[in-house]
Amino acid sequence: MRTQTLDAFQVIADPSRRQILMMLSKDSMTINTIAENFDMSRPAVSKHVKILYNAGFISITGIGRHRHCILKQDGFEEIQDFINYFDKFWTNKLNKLQSLLNNKSKQ
Repeated sequence: MRTQTLDAFQVIADPSRRQILMMLSKDSMTINTIAENFDMSRPAVSKHVKILYNAGFISITGIGRHRHCILKQDGFEEIQDFINYFDKFWTNKLNKLQSLLNNKSKQ
């Protein structure tokens, strides 16, 4: 069976996965601790965690018998690149508009 690969935007499109990322931004957590915050089965939470892991948003470290989930920067890079592109786009557009308005006011 082939595992479906999701891009970064598909990964964060799910509200539960976004909530997991927000929770992990405060501290690392075990999968069981994450599951306690959701009204879904532990296997369903594990599936979300696996998607986040495969996309590079989190790492999973074994500490004793527990698996701790920790945020990673890798998954966020595609999203940041996308935002940066449009940030530059709109900054350029606004600068051109400002220049145009400045030229009009001088006339």
